[in-house]
Amino acid sequence: MLNQPKVFLINLDKSTERLKKSSGRLAAQNIQFERIPAIDGTKLTNTEIQAHYSSQLNSKQYYRNLGYGEIGCFLSHRLAWQKIVEQKLPYAIVLEDDFQLAGDLSAVFSTIESLKFDWQLLKLAAYQNRTRPIKATKQVNEQFDLVLHKKPLTGCCAQAITYHAAKQLLSITEQFGCPVDTQIQRTWQTGVSVYSLMPFMIEQDGKVGSEITAACQNQVIKKHFFRRKYQQLADGINHYKQTKIALSELI
Repeated sequence: MLNQPKVFLINLDKSTERLKKSSGRLAAQNIQFERIPAIDGTKLTNTEIQAHYSSQLNSKQYYRNLGYGEIGCFLSHRLAWQKIVEQKLPYAIVLEDDFQLAGDLSAVFSTIESLKFDWQLLKLAAYQNRTRPIKATKQVNEQFDLVLHKKPLTGCCAQAITYHAAKQLLSITEQFGCPVDTQIQRTWQTGVSVYSLMPFMIEQDGKVGSEITAACQNQVIKKHFFRRKYQQLADGINHYKQTKIALSELI
């Protein structure tokens, strides 16, 4: 494929079947990729967890403590961002191994190359293929629109991330206290703008269960109802303000 961007695939060592499916799906469109061995949060020592996961930040940033799977997921995405920075890539595609292809990725790649503004992070799939309220759309070509959601989509199944965004995200998450997709949503904290390129040519494979959920099944996770409501309110206000700024950049 001409001008294929670097594609990274996050995959746990034990998830050999997922790797086989992912490899086959990408090979069907002649797409090469580099595998990133995902971090299994259940295998981390307390020292390894505390090197990046902060319980103090968690109490401020999120309504409950994170599960081992969520911590491992965050650290795995940090590995992908490090690869982008270390390899000095203009941008790269980062995939989790529960994706499936719904269209021609070469069209996605060529469209990204054609973008005429200083984008930083593009969502290329929706969490569990859900729809979310849209603030504005801008047509890029006959096939794709650049979409600004009222709140950036959750999930990290498929994203395009620039060098600048990867470097910024690494810096801001040296210590973290919330899930990786929640952190990416909070653009007022990261300074990294988030748009979606739609319609999505990548989807989450609904037949594949969540390894994050599985990793948390044997872990007691404390939930706090009022803290959750407060954080939802605070985030809602910040999302509203930040969307107005992102809208001006899109127009």
